[in-house]
Amino acid sequence: MNGNRFGRLFQVTTFGESHGEAMGCTISGCPAGLELSAEDIQEDLDRRKPGQSMITTSRGEPDAVSIKSGIQDGYTTGTPIGLIIQNKDARSGKYEPFITAPRPSHGDFTYSAKFGTRNWGGGGRSSARETVNWVAAGAVAKKLLAQKGIELKAHVNQIGDIEAPEVSFEEITEHSEENDVRCAHPETAEQMQELIAEYQEEGDSIGGSIYFEAQGVPVGLGAPRFDSLSARLGQAMMAIPATTAFEFGLGTDAAEWTGKERNDDWAFDEDGDPTPVENDHGGIQGGISSGEPIYGEVTLHAPTSIPKSQQTADWETGELKEEKVIGRHDPVLPPRGVPVVEAMLALTLVDFMLLSGRLNPDRVDDQPGEYDTDYHPSSPRNE
Repeated sequence: MNGNRFGRLFQVTTFGESHGEAMGCTISGCPAGLELSAEDIQEDLDRRKPGQSMITTSRGEPDAVSIKSGIQDGYTTGTPIGLIIQNKDARSGKYEPFITAPRPSHGDFTYSAKFGTRNWGGGGRSSARETVNWVAAGAVAKKLLAQKGIELKAHVNQIGDIEAPEVSFEEITEHSEENDVRCAHPETAEQMQELIAEYQEEGDSIGGSIYFEAQGVPVGLGAPRFDSLSARLGQAMMAIPATTAFEFGLGTDAAEWTGKERNDDWAFDEDGDPTPVENDHGGIQGGISSGEPIYGEVTLHAPTSIPKSQQTADWETGELKEEKVIGRHDPVLPPRGVPVVEAMLALTLVDFMLLSGRLNPDRVDDQPGEYDTDYHPSSPRNE
């Protein structure tokens, strides 16, 4: 199986299945000298983990991360960082009806058709549980970006037909973690919560979307065409399970705007450099970052695992069957998807920061040749 690695210089290679022994990833390309602990990574993992509220799956996973390599005395060494997250609460028995009778709209049939086999417990490799690796790696990327003054944040801006009004980056930072829905507009969050509860009671699910924004991104990240920042962001966001659409700037609304309305006039900033007056382009022009905030939206469809009777076709018996997915599943995905979107945004940006030379690929202090550093280990014989 290919497709388990993301990034060019900041490379993340992941492994694990939903009901396997553990999830994990290797991060290659993280510069030396970054102060990093398991607690730094755990903070984002706790935002993604199951069982955190009444609107998430009840699967009881602590998602405790263990750093196995790449760290010395609390700092990265420049060598691959190995991360492991154990699976603690897998219950595969409830998936036995679907070993040869695929669940509707899942990856069951396509995986079996491609490989002739699959790990069927909990969806195996196709399960969104795999995103725990992405969030862990994204936490490291966020710390690197913070060294260069880049901040990013996301929040749930729509559930079903309930849409939040536009909010500022500061409001997202301040309010998105104050409610279970992770919507930065408190009044809308309450309406969303009520709607989700209605679908839970009916044994159904509902879709939604996540707004993301990054501030402090310098001019010049990305390249035209196939390595454009927007193209790579699209790849990152469309890789998230259940994603049906990715957009940046005006997104699909651009279809209704004239060229004159959308075009951003130019002016001079306080340093005398050209700067766009508006930011309808979402921080990306010609596939390259413009220095303005990068923003966009990711749409996620309703969870496909629902406790309603649905028809499946058992290829082993040749029978059509009515089955219910009895496992523990989310009634809505965006609330737990927020840290996943943030992670993929961070991983994309940090890769471009390294590719453009804005981050030294060897060491964060950008002092090649210096060996007597604050983060180099000391000899116990000299103490």
